[in-house]
Amino acid sequence: MTYNIHKCIGGIDRRYQPGRIVATIAHYDPDIVLLQEVDAGARRSNGDQQSEMLGEALGLRHRAWFPNVSLRAGGAYGNAVLSRFPCRTADNIDLSLEGRKARSVLHTVVRVRKGSRNRTVHVFNMHLGLRQEERRRQLVRFLDSHPFAHMHAQTPVIVGGDLNDVYGTLGARMLVPAGFRAMPAAPRTFPAYAPLRPLDAVFVRGEVQIRKAARGQVAVAKRASDHLPLVVDLELAIA
Repeated sequence: MTYNIHKCIGGIDRRYQPGRIVATIAHYDPDIVLLQEVDAGARRSNGDQQSEMLGEALGLRHRAWFPNVSLRAGGAYGNAVLSRFPCRTADNIDLSLEGRKARSVLHTVVRVRKGSRNRTVHVFNMHLGLRQEERRRQLVRFLDSHPFAHMHAQTPVIVGGDLNDVYGTLGARMLVPAGFRAMPAAPRTFPAYAPLRPLDAVFVRGEVQIRKAARGQVAVAKRASDHLPLVVDLELAIA
């Protein structure tokens, strides 16, 4: 699942209710969750460390969080990964452009149990900018970044997040030529109460396949955030 949780603040009522985010995610019971706009120490969210709070509530023991934006009133928000599988390492790839809001990719190396074996899967959770040219430049920087640029073509890689892809064409133009495979369709996930835009997406490369993708439409999700979650079924090849 990838999900912009909007700091657990409802897109319509503007209420801080993390329980709605927990209920939404729990309904789909994902193994790996890519979250964007995750607060830590912010006044608007009661100073909560949201990645830890949500991970604990969902029983997802393995967590990583890196800040994107520092807040004047204290605290920060950024990207997080919650996982049922162990995360061996986590690091941040800065995609920020001068004069624009800070953006980044959270890279986690996850050890996934497949049958009697473990496989290493590289998970990249990104939140891109609001302007088309900004997003293009950010993806160019990501594709040239370490360690992605040096990975073998068959290494299992998952890229997902809030791409702010208004027209649903960014992946086809930038990621597919780099060897990624897209979802069968681009589900509309924004705004949550009446989704019109496919802002959120997942792409894969190497020995992992997308079997199904759909937006999460459990009733509470329409109030929990300003985005709906994107739920994707993946199949990992046995090495």
